[in-house]
Amino acid sequence: MKQVLKSNEDRMIKAVEHLNSEFAAIRAGRANPAVLDKVKVDYYGTPTSINQLAAVSVSEARTLVIQPWDASVVRSIEKAIQTSDIGINPQSDGKVIRMIFPPLTEDRRKEIVKEVAKMGEDAKVAIRSIRRDIMDKFKQMKKNGELTEDDVKQAEKKAQDITDKYIKQIDADTSAKQKQIMEI
Repeated sequence: MKQVLKSNEDRMIKAVEHLNSEFAAIRAGRANPAVLDKVKVDYYGTPTSINQLAAVSVSEARTLVIQPWDASVVRSIEKAIQTSDIGINPQSDGKVIRMIFPPLTEDRRKEIVKEVAKMGEDAKVAIRSIRRDIMDKFKQMKKNGELTEDDVKQAEKKAQDITDKYIKQIDADTSAKQKQIMEI
């Protein structure tokens, strides 16, 4: 019983971590290297992340600087950024690529806040799905005679407590991110 709870709690932790990595990749007016995490560059036939090909840094609040270690890959990085869904055109001088993030409009802020709320809701659905898996596992264990009725009730209460803990964490992370976006 404890093993089932522990393994599924680990799944819940991963769901929360995934949500926070999604939040980090949101383009919210400030330069953030995490927006490039999903962009892959064709480097000698292999899709490679930008942070493996170049030094990525924030030079000013709204400027991201990408300095490739191999000058021959500058054009490939630039093309990969243009074809991605980031929505910012890179500016290159042949050695360094700069990405200037425009300030957010009020409409764009509201749109991002809605996206954040949807991501939070999707994470809560994932947590509840994990809880459902736990409950099904306990019912199966009872059916097989491994657990008694009291054990199942106690285990279901523990599973619900763990679920509530991570739902609260998701709510807190989501509202913090929404507040951060509205303050930018």
